[in-house]
Parts: sequence; C-alpha cells; structure tokens
Amino acid sequence: MGEGLQNHTEDGGRQRPAGASPCDHRGGNGGKHGRGVEQAWQMLDVFDSLGVHSYDLTRTDMDGYPRGYGGAQSSEALRRWMPGLMRSANEYRHNLIVRPRGGSVELVQLDDLGGDGLERVRQAAFLILTTSRGNHQAWVAVGGGGADFARRLRQGSGADRSASGATRVAGSVNFKRRYAPEFPTVQILEATPRRMVTGGELEAAGLVAAPDAHWVTRAAGAGASRRAKAWPSYERCLQNAPPAHHSQRPDVSRADFTFCLLAMDWGWSVEETGERLLEKSRKARENGEGYARRTAQRAAEALDRRSGRFESRKPQEDPRRGPASDRKDHG
Repeated sequence: MGEGLQNHTEDGGRQRPAGASPCDHRGGNGGKHGRGVEQAWQMLDVFDSLGVHSYDLTRTDMDGYPRGYGGAQSSEALRRWMPGLMRSANEYRHNLIVRPRGGSVELVQLDDLGGDGLERVRQAAFLILTTSRGNHQAWVAVGGGGADFARRLRQGSGADRSASGATRVAGSVNFKRRYAPEFPTVQILEATPRRMVTGGELEAAGLVAAPDAHWVTRAAGAGASRRAKAWPSYERCLQNAPPAHHSQRPDVSRADFTFCLLAMDWGWSVEETGERLLEKSRKARENGEGYARRTAQRAAEALDRRSGRFESRKPQEDPRRGPASDRKDHG
C-alpha cells in the first residue's frame, strides 16, 4: 500500500487483537457463551464504531435460500439474541448473515479476496474476515468517495464486483454443501474500530478504477432532466406485474425492474433508484445491494437503448430472471 494512505481512527489506529472486544459493556460474562458469540459481538462493535445503528438479519440454508428475515434489528437486540441465534443456526445448519445500516461514512464490502488482494487493502480495512480457507472479505469505511465510488473500489481492488453489502456473522459456521462435512467457521482476522480513509487516499494507493463513462453520462443526464421529486408507486408495479413462472403470485423481479425503469424515466439516478428499491422491495433487501444496483443499471441501459445513447456490451437479460449472481452467497 502506498504511503499516501492514512488510517483515521480516534484511538490512534491501534489494531485490536481478534479475541478482544472494543467495548467492555458485558461485565466480563461474555466468555460463558463461547468464542463464536464473542466474535459476533466484536464484529457488531466494530460496525457500531462507524455509526451503524441497525442490521438486516437473514438466515439461509446450505443452498443459499432464505429461511428467515428480520429487517432493521438494533445492535443491542442482536447482542441479546446472538447466543440463541448461534445455537439455532448450528442445529439447523443455517447461515447467519447481516447487512449493516446507517453508517456515518460509506461502508464498502470487498469480497472474495485472495492473498495478494488482501495485502493491497489491508491498511485501509477496518474489518477483515476469513470466510473459508484462503478466502477473505474486507470492509473499508470511505469518506468523500462520491457517487459510484464503491463500484470503482471493488473493481480496482480486484474484489467481487457483485458483492451485496451483506456479510456472514463472525463466529458463525459457513454452511455450504461443498464444504461438508468440515464446515469452516467465519473468523475475524483483523479489526480496527473507527478506521476511516478518504476516497483520494484510496485513489492515490492505486485501489480505485477510473470512472465508467456510462455512469458519468447517466448521472449528468439525470441532473439536467430531473423532474419533480416524486417516486413511482412500487405497490402499483407489484400489483400490475405478471404472475411468476408456475405461480399465481406476482413476478417480483419484473416489478422491481419496472419500478427502476419508471424511476429513472422520471429523473432519478441509478444510485438513488437502487437505494429506493432496497427500501421498497423485500426481494432487494434479501438479495442485497448488488441485486438492487444491477436491477437499476439494467433499467438505465434499457432507457439508454431506447433513446439510442448506449450500446450494450452484453446480451440483454430477461428482467424476470435476473443474473445468476443475484443469489450472492456472501463468501
């Protein structure tokens, strides 16, 4: 990492050992719950140090299908429930996945990092997890990055570009069929509470890809043609969606795509539309930021093709199905 990258922390950038909690607020009784719960508490503490106030909690089975969801759970609630959640997840072989909400700066997930990729981002990351043998995930808190910065950082660092912004809980077991019968445990490799870096420092360190001309054009066009600040009705998009394949229920993927198409036709940007979709669509919340961003981007490309501004470099995808990577397995 280049010398221009500085670590901005309130405690002098001192890195805590993986077994230590940054906040001693449990009266020393946490040890009775075991190392897994202690690791989960430590992960929550690190996210909380950067302004996270709630988490979306998802349970998935070994095939990646959702088996439970709770939106906007407070940190304190998750701390209280964590011992029971861990026991239940182990009993049913479920994965515990959380999506942090409300950070004071942009929190960027860099997933599927190998040894070389990890070393490049190590000095910038406030949290590094080992999710399986040789596979790591880093989180970076970015100040002043600007629109589309997270995508550029993922691309420039060599991380998985479809990372969803949801992560496996530290201390929990990574239940995937390919790991059976020796399922790995998600472990905190390094944790540095309150560590923040600026977008400029990350660019100086060579970790950020150049801006994409399509996104720049899209953002500029949205600002010039912005209509009244109103959103289309997601509920109406869902009501008017055709039935899903072999089902009488509405096709949620088609409803999500239609909502994004209308929103950007009304003048909202790709970034704003993806964020709004996360608020309105349960499927978007369950599948994560990556799904919402890709759905909004596909809608933007459809609008651009309609007006002749953009020539897609990939075959057009069926919006009812979405890309296979929508079911991101979080490491």
